Amino acid sequence: MFEDRGVYRRQHQKKGLVSFDITVKETNLNIQAQTDLSDQAIQATLKYRQYLETHILQYPEFALALSPLPLPGIAPAIVMEMMTAAKQTNVGPMAAVAGAMAEYVGRELLALSPEVLVENGGDIFIRSTTQTVFSIYAKDSPLSMTTGILVENQRPFAMCTSSGTLGHSKSFGAADAVSVVASSGALADAAATALCNRVKHRKDIEKTLHHGKQIQGIQGIVIIKGEQIGLWGNLKLVRLP
Repeated sequence: MFEDRGVYRRQHQKKGLVSFDITVKETNLNIQAQTDLSDQAIQATLKYRQYLETHILQYPEFALALSPLPLPGIAPAIVMEMMTAAKQTNVGPMAAVAGAMAEYVGRELLALSPEVLVENGGDIFIRSTTQTVFSIYAKDSPLSMTTGILVENQRPFAMCTSSGTLGHSKSFGAADAVSVVASSGALADAAATALCNRVKHRKDIEKTLHHGKQIQGIQGIVIIKGEQIGLWGNLKLVRLP
């Protein structure tokens, strides 16, 4: 989550990688890879957007539902993964769209670059050979852009963030930021939305962490509300320069 897209993206620049942006309709991605793969990224984004747009034309409720929908018999993998993540976390399937798109584009680019980072509206899919420090934009919280989350993971993973106090995404909570780490971008995104919905006050942090730990596949959780932060998983807090 971020207010100034350029500042946020520079904060996550990985050494030795080329950074480039692409825009396809409403999808704006910042991508880092060993070389500029703009053309390949655009083609991948077009493909996965078409899968989603075609499914929505057939099933308009996919774009509108705020709770899980029954799984279809046959659908593209990105649609099935979003719907499965929604069922796991009790949200609508579109709560998983940004994380899913970041992952599916990123995994295609991994065939061309061993290191890839795809950021989609604050939701990130990454495969890196070095440790990664994520900064979190949390609006008026004193922890915003001052506290980093260190993730030591050389396997592909996603870190997605939801907020009840900024951005245009629908939220029923009031957390400044809830970030979730998972191997699945769709699951990380849906879980971040679901957990953010649970945080109305600072006292909700502990019980929300406990609830999040029960969601199979989640590897880490960060919750920020005001000056308080809750942390679970193989994550470390670091002070940003």
